[in-house]
Amino acid sequence: MLDQFINHIRTKNILDTSKAYLLAISGGIDSVALAWLLKKAGVVFRIAHCNFGLRGKESDGDEAFVKALAENLGVAISVERFDTKGYAASHGVSTQMAARDLRYEWFESLRKQHGLHGIIVAHHADDQLETILLNLMRGTGVEGIYGMSEIREHVIRPLLPFTRGELEGFMKREQLDWREDSSNSQSDYKRNFLRNEVLPLLKTYDDRVEEKLHMSFDRLKDTGKAFFYLYEQWKSQAVKQEGNVYFLKKSALEKVPGKSSMLYYWLRDYGFNASQTADMLEVMWSDEVGQRFESGDFMVNIDRDHLLLGRKRAPFAEQNLGKTDVELVFEDKVYDILVMGGDAALDTRNANAMLDRDSLNFPLKLRKWKEGDRFRPLGMKKFKKISDFLIDLKVPVIVKNDIKVLCDESGEVVWVVGYRVDDRFKVTSATNEIMYFKLK
Repeated sequence: MLDQFINHIRTKNILDTSKAYLLAISGGIDSVALAWLLKKAGVVFRIAHCNFGLRGKESDGDEAFVKALAENLGVAISVERFDTKGYAASHGVSTQMAARDLRYEWFESLRKQHGLHGIIVAHHADDQLETILLNLMRGTGVEGIYGMSEIREHVIRPLLPFTRGELEGFMKREQLDWREDSSNSQSDYKRNFLRNEVLPLLKTYDDRVEEKLHMSFDRLKDTGKAFFYLYEQWKSQAVKQEGNVYFLKKSALEKVPGKSSMLYYWLRDYGFNASQTADMLEVMWSDEVGQRFESGDFMVNIDRDHLLLGRKRAPFAEQNLGKTDVELVFEDKVYDILVMGGDAALDTRNANAMLDRDSLNFPLKLRKWKEGDRFRPLGMKKFKKISDFLIDLKVPVIVKNDIKVLCDESGEVVWVVGYRVDDRFKVTSATNEIMYFKLK
């Protein structure tokens, strides 16, 4: 097995013999076997052992064993005792989760303290299979069958190709000792239940069941990679961005096989879950235009032809502008503020604004529009509520939420930014100076 282990860590560049690592050891067969394999392979490491105090004298016996092992291997060791149950109670988590949080936080602090390249843990093929089955029991997607990665950030798992039986065979051939954790024989936890009850039962029907399950999951993992490759291609073509809003044409999703997965994997990074994306699909082609779905920070708006994604209405700091200001900057927009003669050529693009400078009462104020705001849209003689104006333009809710208005000192709206100037402040033949807001 040693030759297979060395070949594995070399061909996959998992470990570098020129660097030093931290090895997490419980005292059980997996981590002790890994310690001897690393030593024989010439990998430099120091040991970290956690005493969680959950099994009384047995936990103390594990600690004593690991200290003796470190001395036998000739490596440095760090030991830490934790109040695991106290941590679990104060943080409202299970004992298992408390132990996980405590050990990985401590491992990372040791790694930084000693300048080590990574944290090596002893998860093996049997652990991988149990992890995938647990994920399936929770209701996982395609990534759940990927299981644990050999390298993720600073955590390294060099034993994933090897089974517990192979590790046990190595230890017995080398006549090496390890500690047995009595809690492993209990089926109180889901993982132990799978290990002690479910998998042995499956083996009574097929003694190669573990091998076949690994084979099936490897194929599914490869299929998953193909899906994500195609998904990224679809997303790059289907999803467009304008300012802070993302647009997905309904037609780009309608005929795509696996549309529920496409939609979910796009929106999950924004806090939406599979149940929400399923609901979106139900209303997307119905007459329920304007439906909104919210996550923590984001909102999806189902429009006539599009599904729009953007942040919820975020706080906005109002800005004042004086006569001498030359630039207006907010969010991702930058406007040059130019003063021009009244005979300058007019810019009629909605993105920009030309105002009669003499008709403005300074300072001007940029703020978000609010219900009740009204103005006289360019070319009209009557006032109109901004809310009605935006409805007439069919501006989606998610876009409408972030629209800004520029007001003069009296509070009159002089420009619905990016849409229309107020007719009262337009440039006329009598204008002497133009205040020109030009979007960069």
